[in-house]
Amino acid sequence: MNLNSLRGSAAIAGVATFGCGEAHGFSEMEVLARSAHAAVADAGLKMSDIDGLCTASVGSTMWSMPVVEYLGIRPTFVDGTMVGGSSFIAHLLPAMHALQSGQCQAVLVCYGSTQRTSTFGRGEIAKARRWMDPQPYETPYEPFSPPSAYALATSRHMHQYGTTRRDLAEVAVAARAWAGLNPEAFMREPLSIEDVLNARMISDPLSVRDCCLVTDGGGAYVLVRSDRAKDLRQKPVYVLGNGTAVWNRQISAMQDLTVTAATQSGKEAYAMAGLGAKDMDVVQLYDAFTINTLLFLEDLGFCAKGEAGAFVRDGGIAPGGHLPVNTNGGGLSCVHPGMYGIFALIEAVRQLRGECGDRQVKGAQTAIAHGNGGTLSSQSTAVLGTADTL
Repeated sequence: MNLNSLRGSAAIAGVATFGCGEAHGFSEMEVLARSAHAAVADAGLKMSDIDGLCTASVGSTMWSMPVVEYLGIRPTFVDGTMVGGSSFIAHLLPAMHALQSGQCQAVLVCYGSTQRTSTFGRGEIAKARRWMDPQPYETPYEPFSPPSAYALATSRHMHQYGTTRRDLAEVAVAARAWAGLNPEAFMREPLSIEDVLNARMISDPLSVRDCCLVTDGGGAYVLVRSDRAKDLRQKPVYVLGNGTAVWNRQISAMQDLTVTAATQSGKEAYAMAGLGAKDMDVVQLYDAFTINTLLFLEDLGFCAKGEAGAFVRDGGIAPGGHLPVNTNGGGLSCVHPGMYGIFALIEAVRQLRGECGDRQVKGAQTAIAHGNGGTLSSQSTAVLGTADTL
């Protein structure tokens, strides 16, 4: 078996979200379970049909076990790999191997967080990370991470390529314009370039509008073999390619602050799919900060290195622009409950199903969903397509 033989062998048959924004009164397990049950129902299956599970959590190293217990399933395939926000896109390829080998028949990938409304919120998580995830060359200096780490990459990109704060603001404004078309988005109020430029500075050169939201939210999807997907409730969305790459943990260990491991994960996903950036109709990128979108547009081949600032100017990635990027509003304006990757994938699926209402990209047949973990540490890329792309 090789990766090319896995192209299109599995399909996403169900997706769902729950509690995006503020989920008062719910625990992270409960928002995970609500989205999981909804995704399974969306596929036309029952929870008893699920015999594969992939999940990850910031706060628990053994998270898959209580999830199994809470959902009442007995999977024959379990993947609890935790590589940050890219985990839920990285879970695709192991799940495809398990499905193809017959180890399991239906894999549930799920995530939930209530970091906005929980008493154990983002500040407590940050403190816990210093103990659970020590970074020896950075932790002793107590940086304001992750913003300081991404500000470092931003400053380097600006110095090296002439990228401006206005270019970064274009990313935030485009995300908000898409969010205005999405009833599920947490922040939908109009946002201007000046609003971003004049916003409170968080870590120079990043203002609060250059930073992702802090929300609650659960997300889930169900993956099955393609032959089975044809007989289920929803229009199948096929996994054409997937690649994951990890080059570093600490931002200070990056060889080049302007080049991420997305160059590797994207190349692998494109090779498996037999497609390239020019073939993508819809692009969903992990935009924890505005610089992420610029870096990933370059590293995934949508423009040359250093040219993303020009690429996004004048609404280039906003509704009506030359490339639809983060059509749900992304982590900047739609939802960001600690780890965003699963929501990028869910939006890609919804676009290829044609379910996105006012924000629907007409005729979308292909999509890329890209996840980022840590501080530009792990990268995972998925290329998805409709039946016409097989």
